[in-house]
Amino acid sequence: MATHFYTASSLDGFIATAEHSLDWLLKQDIDEDGPMAYPAFEKTIGALAMGASTYEWVMRHEEGRWGYTQPTWVFAHRPLTVPEGADIRVAHGDVAEVHSAMIEAADGKDLWVVGGGDLAGQFADAGLLDEVWVQYAPVTLGSGAPLLPRALDLELIDVARNRSFMCGRYRVLRGPGVERS
Repeated sequence: MATHFYTASSLDGFIATAEHSLDWLLKQDIDEDGPMAYPAFEKTIGALAMGASTYEWVMRHEEGRWGYTQPTWVFAHRPLTVPEGADIRVAHGDVAEVHSAMIEAADGKDLWVVGGGDLAGQFADAGLLDEVWVQYAPVTLGSGAPLLPRALDLELIDVARNRSFMCGRYRVLRGPGVERS
């Protein structure tokens, strides 16, 4: 079981606009059955961690419908409306405190940190992030939410082209003294 940060990025390193929009991403050409595409990745996932801005964008984009069946922890510092029947748990504070509950809920599958480079960075800071998957889109945004606002050492373990996207999969390297729980 591994914890992944799977995301798309502009070539200049942003995962969303300053207004938290992903509309730039939805215009891009990708083969949903191609290498490193979302549908195959999502089938390996048993639980999700999501930032509040990503959650709110998903809810707006999907017109209030929740499309995930996996248990999801949304890390927020503000009240959120949760759709009826969705397995969504609003979390506050340290990601390490909920990581073990996520592992248990994932039932042997992997964990996915969805959106939020800072949230992924918090998992990395706690020694709980194993891989970073980035689908680089052929667009620049100039500003916005950075891919990963942390200094991390990564090892490239896979690379592919999926139509317009340059896709990379990286292992997070941990230094001495960083323990994996």
